[in-house]
Amino acid sequence: MARLFGTDGVRGLANELLTVELATALAQAAAVVLAREAREHNRRPVAVLARDPRISGEFLSAAVAAGLASSGVDVFDAGVIPTPAAAFLTADTDADFGVMISASHNPAPDNGIKFFARGGLKLADELEEEIEAQLEQEPARPLNGDVGHIERFADAEDRYALHLLSSIPVIHEDGRPALKGLHVVIDAANGAAAGVSPQVFKDAGAEVTVIGNEPDGLNINDGVGSTHLERLQEVVVGLGADLGIAHDGDADRCLAVDANGEVVDGDQIMAIIALSLRRRGMLTDDTLVATVMSNLGLRLAMQEHGITMLETKVGDRYVLAELNKRGLALGGEQSGHVIITRHATTGDGLLTGLTLATVVAATGKPLAELKQVMKVYPQVLINVRDVRKGDCDSDAGVQDAVAAIGAELGETGRVLLRPSGTEPVVRVMVEAETHERAQDCAKRLAAVVSERLAL
Repeated sequence: MARLFGTDGVRGLANELLTVELATALAQAAAVVLAREAREHNRRPVAVLARDPRISGEFLSAAVAAGLASSGVDVFDAGVIPTPAAAFLTADTDADFGVMISASHNPAPDNGIKFFARGGLKLADELEEEIEAQLEQEPARPLNGDVGHIERFADAEDRYALHLLSSIPVIHEDGRPALKGLHVVIDAANGAAAGVSPQVFKDAGAEVTVIGNEPDGLNINDGVGSTHLERLQEVVVGLGADLGIAHDGDADRCLAVDANGEVVDGDQIMAIIALSLRRRGMLTDDTLVATVMSNLGLRLAMQEHGITMLETKVGDRYVLAELNKRGLALGGEQSGHVIITRHATTGDGLLTGLTLATVVAATGKPLAELKQVMKVYPQVLINVRDVRKGDCDSDAGVQDAVAAIGAELGETGRVLLRPSGTEPVVRVMVEAETHERAQDCAKRLAAVVSERLAL
């Protein structure tokens, strides 16, 4: 059987790959693997269950709840809440594990199931492999009073909101709420944060305008949210707001828009927050974790301010693993997955947005000024198809070309080759001081890759 788990749970077209039968079977398998410790200590296992507002989430949530309860797990069903809320509540209730039904920034027909281990942590690869292996075994079938209960988690959103508000200095010395005087536009992507994000920003003192807050089960991420920033840019400029915050469908991402309508991406957000944490002595070891796809400008900006930047493979799970291994405070991706470990175990778009807005309020500087901490280098990405992707690191001609272009760019640019994980494709990425130079270097390198590694 092909591996079901991808980089962020099991995803696919709802009712095609992701069926009721698969959802139930995954829940039953997870109940065996993730509730093992509870059973060893003669405790009733407990799981937190949540979803985003996709219409398919209704039947998938019912299937997961049934699979868990039929396996002897008590289920606290939190309904529609963000992914980071599910992770937080898993830790906050000391549940044995959590389940989130969402396909994040994907369109409405897709859906996904991801699990959190005790403490709200993403599953290690080994646990995912155990769950897949358990799918081939008989599920647990307890009888009578040993089956699980399913209860509504009535105060789930309120508990999460209070947690977010506790993460920021809500009160100034003169008694004003932290965001008093800021006008913030929230784009909730017609997703899981449509209710809680605007309320939290209001509770923090901001004047709030909301778009993308009318989820109907079919319009999640449709022309709104962090993958479609055009509407947010228009509204921020049109209203003269101070900034805009964009979530994706499950609200584990945050991108921003400044008062001029310019996009502030995850790298720029991390740079701003890193300097703020460092000023307050809260940036552990003066170190930031990002991926190899983060802009060269972020690394140079951090160097200028005496901050070390560690790089990982692409994927927020690798960023989180490095943060946990080293006990660090901040990391993330250019896409807006930002992890602030003091308050979260995963990327949290609401926490990130609140933290960013708090820096704007505390410094009195507009976001357009704060983002100048780093220069964004033009980045060109070319996908070279139908090539032997496994040879890109060993072919002498390709490596000579990489070295030559790297030397040509010096400290004013960067070259990166990444084999695709699923296709015969090598991704050629070049950054340089100008778009024209980056494009020229990328085209030349792509030509070498195409010629040397052709199938």
